Amino acid sequence: MERLIVSPSPHLHTKTSTKSLMRDVVIALLPAVVVSVLFYGWSELLVLGTSVASCVLLEYLITKYLLKKACTVGDWSAVVTGVLLALNLPSTTPWWVVFIGAVVAIGVAKMTFGGLGQNLFNPAIAGRVFLLISFPTYMTDWTRPQGFIGGGLDTITGATPLGAYAEGGVSAISEISSLDLLFYNIGGSAGELSAIALIIGFVYLLARKVIRPYITLSILVSVAAFSGIFWAINPEVYTGPGFNLLTGGLLLGSIFMATDYVTSPMSNLGGVIYGFGIGVITMLIRYFGAYPEGVSFAILIMNSVVPLINKWCHAKKYGRA
Repeated sequence: MERLIVSPSPHLHTKTSTKSLMRDVVIALLPAVVVSVLFYGWSELLVLGTSVASCVLLEYLITKYLLKKACTVGDWSAVVTGVLLALNLPSTTPWWVVFIGAVVAIGVAKMTFGGLGQNLFNPAIAGRVFLLISFPTYMTDWTRPQGFIGGGLDTITGATPLGAYAEGGVSAISEISSLDLLFYNIGGSAGELSAIALIIGFVYLLARKVIRPYITLSILVSVAAFSGIFWAINPEVYTGPGFNLLTGGLLLGSIFMATDYVTSPMSNLGGVIYGFGIGVITMLIRYFGAYPEGVSFAILIMNSVVPLINKWCHAKKYGRA
């Protein structure tokens, strides 16, 4: 009789791994990275390089010397955090501010909880929000340096579209069309520059089955519905769906950060609730809050609700009714 091999689960294996998933996310971010470097030039390369190198180095040092565990930088999660953090910052951010953001993202938001798979909050957003609160001057400096292409376009210097709306209302953004925002955002963080680049990354992630569309689509639908209702009531005061979908960090956040496996709900229904909450909170902050943008705050708030959502909305256990 042949000898049976007894081993613990899982018994089914796939080629998909944390490393392959994170690598796909990096690939999906490449269009946005390329566009940001082309238009923002060497300063954006410095921000990207500092952010990625800091995140990788910090995770290596913490796992090796503080946690005394096997090095985890090979899973590419630190690289993803570094790229996302850089894309959430202005290209003029000083290197030392970028480094502080990496310390918060990796050292506090990720490794303090035990590393990948155990963190409650999205590391890149935690780092970005900390910098926004601690260094508002650097985080709201939208002066565009000379890039490799597109130099001399005066229309993209100064306030972001959301900032202009917060300061001057609808009349301040009357000359900005949805077509302008779709192809070339006017001011903002490096990752907000091109909606087309982010959408290309979204399509790639869907094709590779890295993410499910429920969270992203529920965010976009809730933002469109919320802003559409207010815009229909008073278009002279409130911005329309097209403007809100294509401005700020909505696409970057809904595609690449709200869909983070660790900090998002496990069930499809939970993902829809989670996404709806992000969309509504984002619009409440944009319309009535002190900050012109609310995506980062909305994602962090809903990150904290995820354990409750997972408790309420979970898949039935195998073999049970």
